[in-house]
Amino acid sequence: MQCVLTPDTEGYDQIDSVTTGASVLVEGVVASSQGGKQKVELKVSKITVIGKSDPTSFPIQKKRASREFLRTVAHLRPRTNTFGAVTRVRNALAYATHKFFQDNGFVWVSSPIITASDCEGAGEQFYVTTLLSNSAEGGSLLKDIPATKDGRVDWSQDFFCKPAFLTVSGQLNGETYASALSDIYTFGPTFRAENSNTARHLAEFWMIEPELAFADLNDDMACATAYLQYVVKYIIENCKEDMDFFNTWVEKGIIDRLNDVVEKKFVHLSYTDAVELLLGSKKKFEFPVKWGLDLQSEHERYITEVAFGGRPVIIRDYPKEIKAFYMRQNDDGKTVAAMDLLVPRVGELIGGSQREERLDHLEARLDEQNLNKESYWWYLDLRRYGSVPHAGFGLGFERLVQFATGIDNIRDAIPFPRVPGSAEF
Repeated sequence: MQCVLTPDTEGYDQIDSVTTGASVLVEGVVASSQGGKQKVELKVSKITVIGKSDPTSFPIQKKRASREFLRTVAHLRPRTNTFGAVTRVRNALAYATHKFFQDNGFVWVSSPIITASDCEGAGEQFYVTTLLSNSAEGGSLLKDIPATKDGRVDWSQDFFCKPAFLTVSGQLNGETYASALSDIYTFGPTFRAENSNTARHLAEFWMIEPELAFADLNDDMACATAYLQYVVKYIIENCKEDMDFFNTWVEKGIIDRLNDVVEKKFVHLSYTDAVELLLGSKKKFEFPVKWGLDLQSEHERYITEVAFGGRPVIIRDYPKEIKAFYMRQNDDGKTVAAMDLLVPRVGELIGGSQREERLDHLEARLDEQNLNKESYWWYLDLRRYGSVPHAGFGLGFERLVQFATGIDNIRDAIPFPRVPGSAEF
């Protein structure tokens, strides 16, 4: 808003205190503007400085600041145009997420943040412990941490009497409620202690994880498609000013790209066909392409951006060796009923599967991956008592924010990023 003052304006003597970062109360009349950059302006009758800001020390000056710099002042960056717009779109995506699932009869379930199981089987988890006392000056001494006779940490002395972690996923807990209430979803923070300093990884991020009872992989893919199209359409219709801002200043053409998601039919492709497509492209990739290897971001982006011209792509039926133990084995014995939804600029946005509902198959998969069946006793119980075919998916919320705003680095898609070496603010 352009505010026009004259020497007759009440409070005009405070004008020297109206500096970058200051907060003011402005009263006046909205009138049509003579300038070409805005349609209306405020003819000010009174101005009051509420909070002063020292222009020599306020970190964000009236010039374009790099996103890297703004991460060092994350407590002030929401005041910039870019981060104000990102935050509003993030809020709209969260609202649209709840609205989509609630309108379709899903029940929201609060999955625990502290857990004793590793859903992904990847072992990249943060420990939760009270064995490290804060009362000692400078923290605990190693000799004060209880140990067993063979020199290992004695977890029986800890708060939960066994190792506990910050969760990497709410999925396993979600399955318990889906087996009772049919369609549920979780939406909450998850954590991964992966030492990755990339523009795609966070140590703390939010996950949306629906779980559908009496459903197979086709139902899962249909739900993921409908969800993505719904939330994208919602922000196009309800965040017009912010989306115009991103289209001008962040990624030219972003509105057209998002409209493609809403309007174009998603491509369905088997993993085997995807590998053949990549091998036939004759393109030189950094990572090798071979049946049995996981697809990397560069492969996923080539498929959705180049091979299919910006259309979202769902790849299904992955080799069982590269997927988690809980995914349902296909009849070929080599692949599982898994799917990844790929979008331009991001690559994989959603990963899901039909879950293994057959007790003997699930126990065999746990044995194959050397996972302790006793740790998953309650998860196996779901297959012992009234098991049903069911499926679900996980979506990293910050990747969705990236996709919807055109922001390059995932650290700019969350208010306070947690990454290796940094837990500031």
